[in-house]
Amino acid sequence: MTNENNYPIDKVIAPIQKFIHHEKSGGLILGLSVIIALLLANSPWSEYYFHFFEQKIGLIFNGESYLNYSLHHWINDGLMAMFFFVVGLELKREIISGELSNPRKALLPIGAAIGGMLVPAIIYIIFNPSGTQQQGWGIPMATDIAFALGVLYLLGNKIPLSLKVFLTALAIVDDLGAVLVIAFFYTSDISFVSLAIGLGFTLIMFSGNKLGVKSILFYAILGIGGVWTAFLLSGVHATIAAVLAAFMIPADVSIQEDFYINRIQQYLNRFRTLDTNNSIPTLTNEQLHTLEHIKEDTHAAIPPLQRLEHSMHPLVTFVVLPIFALANAGISLGEVELETLFSTNIAIGVALGLFLGKVIGIMGFSVLLVKLKVAPFPTGMNLKNLLGVSLLASIGFTMSMFITSLAFTDMLFLIQAKIGIFAASLVGGFLGYWVLSKK
Repeated sequence: MTNENNYPIDKVIAPIQKFIHHEKSGGLILGLSVIIALLLANSPWSEYYFHFFEQKIGLIFNGESYLNYSLHHWINDGLMAMFFFVVGLELKREIISGELSNPRKALLPIGAAIGGMLVPAIIYIIFNPSGTQQQGWGIPMATDIAFALGVLYLLGNKIPLSLKVFLTALAIVDDLGAVLVIAFFYTSDISFVSLAIGLGFTLIMFSGNKLGVKSILFYAILGIGGVWTAFLLSGVHATIAAVLAAFMIPADVSIQEDFYINRIQQYLNRFRTLDTNNSIPTLTNEQLHTLEHIKEDTHAAIPPLQRLEHSMHPLVTFVVLPIFALANAGISLGEVELETLFSTNIAIGVALGLFLGKVIGIMGFSVLLVKLKVAPFPTGMNLKNLLGVSLLASIGFTMSMFITSLAFTDMLFLIQAKIGIFAASLVGGFLGYWVLSKK
């Protein structure tokens, strides 16, 4: 029996909330954003579409221009920093208490992820051994966790939970690998002064963590105004600052679980005995103060890391990634000719790197670890399921597109890489779904 008020607005909000919290919703929205970007890029408004993202935004102080970057640059270095921040939070949580906290369980997805990064890079370099196009070797290394898990969750109960956990852990390790690749290989000229300032702010955040500071505002000011801004000016990609800042967020609580349960029980017992305003739909002062205490203790019982991850995940999934897709997925197909498309081996290197490289790397390293008895298969996993997951891992959209924007400035190379990403992601996604759906 419930005593909740049902208002007309609830009929609108409830389905939206249900959609947002559904596991496959993020992948669907991201896919829709890709389609919209492609339609705009091939519509009569294509010129306006491309020109829009080249508009510059910055600050002017005493006649001097600061942080004057294009909208496309702000999306890739600013908004995507939020995505990498959430990735960093997920990484830290998994290392502390998730699948990566148990060395025995973590070995298989870690090994699979390493294989799924090395083999695609090798295949790409085989096709592009020299020249500017060689810089794209990092493009096929990454897995798009939103798309891959979105396809996996479409299968519902047809697959075991252990398979979802395995793909999630694999994709998180894959993201860490992509972050390291960006940090060490896709940076411009480095300003060591700015970098030192950024690391100094990181050290202050670390000290605050160790001293027991739990204020989100404290970490937000230092993380954005200090670490991220300094890295943006340093030449080291600003998204690295987001991951570093995420690792500085406290993962412990101010109130332990047992103490919290006892306190909440006391507050509830007290609330039950308080006088009420009878039929008046407001609270007495005593009731209000009691509920405030419950709210404060509940807030203190949630680690800041998980509080941030939980609150930012919908924003990243339904705002940041779709905007990134709109800004980066547009390809004017009318300008693409077969001779031009294959004037280099970038498209074929990316496509085969993602599609074949991921499957060979993930399956090969996983089977090798199991045969050597280094790590066991998770419950419910077999070679067929492993093949399906490996195929889904070839969906490299978000991270691959992001690395493409760092690797190339030539428009032709960008288009070729994006075509390779689209081809591999579509084929891998459909085949992965088909393999996993078969009994």
